[in-house]
Amino acid sequence: MDTSKASGPSRRGVLAGAAAVAAGATVPAFAAAPARAAARPNVLLIVTDDQPRQTEWATPKTVAWLAGRGVRFTNGHATTPLCAPSRSSVFSGRYAHNHGVRNNGASRSLDQHTTLQRYLKQAGYRTGLFGKYLNSWDLTEAPPHFEEFALLRPSYVDGTFNVDGTVQTVPGYTTTVVKNRTLAFIDKSRTDERPWFAYVTPYASHGPNTPEPKYAGTDVPAWDGRPSVPEADRSDKPAYVRNATQTLADGRLTRAKQLRTLRSVDDAVGAFRDKLAALGQLDNTLVIYIGDNGFNWADHGLGGKGVPYRPAHEVPFYLSWPAGGLGGGTTDHRIVANIDIAPTVLDAAGITPDTPHDGRSLLGGHSRDHLLIEWWRQGTGTEGQNTWSSYVAKDRQYTEYYELHTDAAGNVGGTGRVTFREYYDLDADPYQLSNSLHLATPAQEKALGIPGLAAALAADRVS
Repeated sequence: MDTSKASGPSRRGVLAGAAAVAAGATVPAFAAAPARAAARPNVLLIVTDDQPRQTEWATPKTVAWLAGRGVRFTNGHATTPLCAPSRSSVFSGRYAHNHGVRNNGASRSLDQHTTLQRYLKQAGYRTGLFGKYLNSWDLTEAPPHFEEFALLRPSYVDGTFNVDGTVQTVPGYTTTVVKNRTLAFIDKSRTDERPWFAYVTPYASHGPNTPEPKYAGTDVPAWDGRPSVPEADRSDKPAYVRNATQTLADGRLTRAKQLRTLRSVDDAVGAFRDKLAALGQLDNTLVIYIGDNGFNWADHGLGGKGVPYRPAHEVPFYLSWPAGGLGGGTTDHRIVANIDIAPTVLDAAGITPDTPHDGRSLLGGHSRDHLLIEWWRQGTGTEGQNTWSSYVAKDRQYTEYYELHTDAAGNVGGTGRVTFREYYDLDADPYQLSNSLHLATPAQEKALGIPGLAAALAADRVS
């Protein structure tokens, strides 16, 4: 884990202080929440499902607003490329090995006291959740610290929702239902002066990728695959990759279906922008958009997520907050991740957490040199890959696989023995075709810096 310190005060602190001085006001302590409430931004956090980074064609309204008039992060990552662990990292600002949700069955392991929504609600925010929450969460149970919610059992058409405590079928396309519930929540700010937090999580672009009828026949741009798709020689990779069978045709089909479902997400984002503009709230709403993990389109013969290859953990990541100085349309090349969302939102809201974060606020100048990516095998079966962790920098990636597994509650068992290793020079080999550790001698490993990377990875895994 990176231990460097942020340089100087946060952008939020500088701008909030300057605005207060200009208005002839003082900046009170956090305890005086009502006096500061008017300056606090609304927060719109949009988390899509299984959306890989290379999907901007499907989301032109989103890109025009949040990238064109905000910030596009070019190195956005999910620290665990799996739904519930990633979303728990969004909520808590912590790696999965610290928040405990190591697989999709372990949602109960998340300490709700550590969550973003708890801090915001306690600070006087009106909180709402619309869409998917955490895998394995009981639909009949309210999501903690959300004042309003329409909690979706994952589906696309005529979905089952828990709407403010009542489980019911809501007719229609679920992305549209989520959009309309969110718009109604935002519209209540006409009469409720509290700042608000809306957590918006459509099921798209998760399988089965059912498109809205109006997009079912939409033509998508042709795609001939990346070099990682027709990779001819996978002998340098672990057995589950050597045995993978996905083809270019499979990747094309998944890509097309995902793009079509994302068109409805883009319509929703456009509607959110229009609503904020109509309410005069566009300037002081902090909007963050991220995918919970990426997805393979037959890269290395693989479909899905949960693997230590770039298409699985790299995600779209945008941020806009004009009142915070983040509304001009910029590109940010820092290594950023889902663990940075909670610290960023709390920084913008002027809230100091009483639990630790692994992430850092994106509003200041902090820049890490690498990131930990981690994933755990659930169960003791023999199919698929082992548990792994990875040191990811802009120019290189080092991965170790372990003889470890988790039970349904996320508890870890096994010897911890390293079973396989990979190293990729991402400058020379961005598609991760050549594992430099395959048949490497100890001298060659030393020349690559592997001992230092292994030591750094070991430290990250326990920090």
